[in-house]
Order: sequence, then structure tokens, then C-alpha cells
Amino acid sequence: MKWLLSILFSLVSIFATAQFAPQAGISGSTAISATASEIVAWATKCSVQRGYIDIAIPSAGHTSTGDSSAATGPANGTVVCLGDSGIATLSFAASLYDGPGADFAVFENGFKDPANPSMAFLELAFVEVSSDGINFTRFPAISNTPANTQIPGSGVYMDASLIHNLAGKYVATFGTPFDLAELAGTPGLDIDNITHVRLVDVIGSVSSHTCLDNEGKIINDPYPTNFPTGGFDLDAVAAMHIHSASISNRDNEPLRIYPNPAKDILHIDQVSTSTGLLCMYTGIGNKVAEQKITGKQTSVDLTQLAPGAYYITLTSDSGTTQWAGNFIKL
Repeated sequence: MKWLLSILFSLVSIFATAQFAPQAGISGSTAISATASEIVAWATKCSVQRGYIDIAIPSAGHTSTGDSSAATGPANGTVVCLGDSGIATLSFAASLYDGPGADFAVFENGFKDPANPSMAFLELAFVEVSSDGINFTRFPAISNTPANTQIPGSGVYMDASLIHNLAGKYVATFGTPFDLAELAGTPGLDIDNITHVRLVDVIGSVSSHTCLDNEGKIINDPYPTNFPTGGFDLDAVAAMHIHSASISNRDNEPLRIYPNPAKDILHIDQVSTSTGLLCMYTGIGNKVAEQKITGKQTSVDLTQLAPGAYYITLTSDSGTTQWAGNFIKL
């Protein structure tokens, strides 16, 4: 009987620390590379509510590194630091929908343990989505990282295979994927019309101001990170499944890009006659072309571009982003 109880206890322990996908670069990882061909668009707008440098010492103030623009466009290593309990809300040129596999991915700037590539310094965030910009649904996050000892603000690495549905699970240039199918049937949420993605910094303290996963367990991550760059460091959010509706500016004036995919020439029609600068970027954010827009119709020569996915922006003469989207070069 004792041996049977021992086996049962071992099985319970195994299930209690269920393993998930490992760190980027390790077999079985679900990490999405910033250059992955399945990425078809990047977030175009972001608003940030700064969190505390140290939530236990509110008088220390809020984080200040980076600004909301750092989280728009392709992942490039430039980040906005959310701080303890900070929030970032992002949107795209069109709404996201539930397609096969992951639908979007969140990029942070974690880094690997030089001595063990399966371990990394990670800062985590909850991920929520909305189909109206008002009501948000949180992905069911799981953290099996032991919480009996606090992970300090530096010098300690974490095992990604103990983490599920928390942004920041993967190191820089690799996004953590999220599948909208997991939220199917949620009242008030249309997983085929996701208008906003929201990130909420996880306060990794195991003794006070704790954050709990979907199973009620304390989430342990580096704390305190009591400096202006503390908390979740948001680099970018990529979309794998986005509606191909017209891309609109802030006044809902449509910008039409066609054909898409394109081989030699990309045509751009806009309702207004405003001028601006059209820029094209690779998936990792390298600018490959730019052209002045001076009227309602513009054609761009693509013959010098290599086949692949490109990100496109149109900025006003004052430098404000008016439109953003993507196209495929055949």
C-alpha cells in the first residue's frame, strides 16, 4: 500500500508542475520569431498607464523609460517599461480574428542565461483582449514557478516551461503566442473581431501585492525591479490573423493598398489629398524604401524588394503616423 501511495503522490506532483513549451531555441518551443513569415501586421496604436517603480513604495514614483510609440511597429528592441501594475492597450489597423494556431504574439526583451539556454531572465504580463475596447477578457495564465522563495530583481533565471499564457515567457526577438480559440464562448467577446490587446504587468512579489494565476497560485517573477526601466518591457505585438479591411486613419478615411500580395507595383489610393511620407520596413524593422505621397493615388515600384512580408506606414508632414499596415511581396 505504501508503494502505491508513493506512486500516486509522484503522479500528483508531476501534474502539479505540468510542463509547457520551453524557451526559444529549445526543441518544442512555441516562440514566434520577429522575422516569422506568418506575421502579417504589427500594432499601430498604443496607450500606456505607467506603473510604479516599486509598488510597495509609491512615493518612489512611476517608471519613465520609453514611450507608447516604442510598442508600435515591428519588434526592434526599443521598449516602453510598464512598471509594477502598469498597463498597455494596443490596437491594429484592422481587427484580429481566430485562425489556425496562434493569432497574435507579444514581444518583450528578456535574455537567456549564458550557462543554460533553457533558462532566462523574464518579466511577465497578463494578456487580455476586447472586441469593443471596453470589456476585456484575460487569457487563463498558469505559473508553476515555485513561490516559496522570491526571485530577486536581477541575477536569477526562470524556466519558461513552467509558464503558460503569460507575455514575456520568451526572450527578446521572440514573441509569446496567444490563440483566441482558447477564449471561444466568452460572453460579450467576439474572437473573430478583436479590436484591442491589453497587457497588465505582473507584480512578481510573493509576499505582498501578489498576482495570482488562473489556478490561484502566486506568480513569482523578478521583484523588486525598482528603477525607471522596471516591470514588463513591451517591445511590440504582432498579428498573424488580421482582417483585410481597408486601413483607416484616425478620422476613418480609408487608405486602399492593392494588389496584396503584389509582385512589381503596389498601388495606394487615399480619400484625402493630404501629403505625407510612405515608408516600408522588413519584419525586423529595417527601412527598405520611402516615398513622398502628394495626392490621392500613388504607385510604388517593388522590383528591388526581395519576396516576403513588409510593414508599411504613412506619416504626415508633421511626423504623426496616419496609417499603418502590411503587404506581401511575391
